[in-house]
Amino acid sequence: MQLTKYEEDMINGEYGEAKAECMEILVSLGKIYDAEKMIPITSAQVSGVSYKTIGDAGLDFVVDLGKKADICLECMLNPAGVDIENWKELGFSEEFTKKQIEIIKGYESIGVMSTCTCTPYLIGNTPMLNDHIAWSESSAVCYANSVIGARTNREGGPSALLAAIVGRTPYYSNHIKDNRKADMIFNVDYDFKNESEIGALGYYVGQIVNDKKPYFKLNNNPGRNNLKLLGAALASSGAVSMYHAENITPEYEFAKNHDNFDELEVFEVDEKIIKDNIEQLTTTDKTPDLVCLGCPHASITEIQKVAKLLKGKKLSKDLWICTSKAIKSIAQQCGYLDIIEEAGGRIVSDTCMVVAPVEDLDYEVIGVNSAKAANYVPNMCKLDVVYDTCENLIDKIIKQ
Repeated sequence: MQLTKYEEDMINGEYGEAKAECMEILVSLGKIYDAEKMIPITSAQVSGVSYKTIGDAGLDFVVDLGKKADICLECMLNPAGVDIENWKELGFSEEFTKKQIEIIKGYESIGVMSTCTCTPYLIGNTPMLNDHIAWSESSAVCYANSVIGARTNREGGPSALLAAIVGRTPYYSNHIKDNRKADMIFNVDYDFKNESEIGALGYYVGQIVNDKKPYFKLNNNPGRNNLKLLGAALASSGAVSMYHAENITPEYEFAKNHDNFDELEVFEVDEKIIKDNIEQLTTTDKTPDLVCLGCPHASITEIQKVAKLLKGKKLSKDLWICTSKAIKSIAQQCGYLDIIEEAGGRIVSDTCMVVAPVEDLDYEVIGVNSAKAANYVPNMCKLDVVYDTCENLIDKIIKQ
């Protein structure tokens, strides 16, 4: 692997033991993937934050690294296992929360921003077209590559953190322009009417393509919020890190710019496929005990929509809208938080239904409008799921 003088100095310890260790690991990773060089990155996003998923071993790793390393660029965390400010009201245990806070403080000691979100692009960590970055949360990776046109692989939490410390990542896979071309074509003969339908499309396609790059021909532009949900579904049912949508995403023209594009395998998607996959994502016909929206974390427009649905009404069951602290603050300024809380709902920050230990609370059925959440919750939380639109889920838990 070709290294610059600066990179050689880092690996030789000229910039400290921590950077030398990080560079050694990243170079070794690059050699596994036949990377010819390292490249500078502009930002990082680190997963492996929830105590539920990383446990004491992950806590020890972060605390130890924090004693000797500092990041050198913009870096944010993935969602944690609890809402740090309101954990007690939500029913999370003090023991779990204490461990969670230790993990976040460990990351803070390295210089990572303590904002915990899977949508860093909504709150300031927004790369530009063709920026090289090192992000690790699967839906954020998919959004960055597909909708923004930045370049990142599906990093593991540790490799993204190491990249943030040295400001470099190996040059392979999605960082190389020619690797960003389409692999399969999906003709979608359907006009999407809601988010559950676009999520069902992603869930279906992810299972077919695995880690390849699908190219969509859609009848209509589903919009940024739904593109977020599409990518999350693709990345959870498969291992998709990038997709293209004709006349919508920034690299679609390049994606089809290769000799065998017209020879790629073509799949036809119709209404029946969409409806069948919506049904597959629901595991029970019971009414949800808890409706959880915001997977990936909700945007301010998604919260505005919920506030409009709840204005002047009361809930019979619990409602969580998961988002970042920054978006929650905007929702408060706009008056949406008051409307939601008056109805009996909550805006929950820095966590989500997937990485939080909701299985330890008194819930049996969770209602979600995210195909990613519907795919993960039964396995990760051992709870039943009702998959539906935001409107229908809220209607199920409105007091009559």
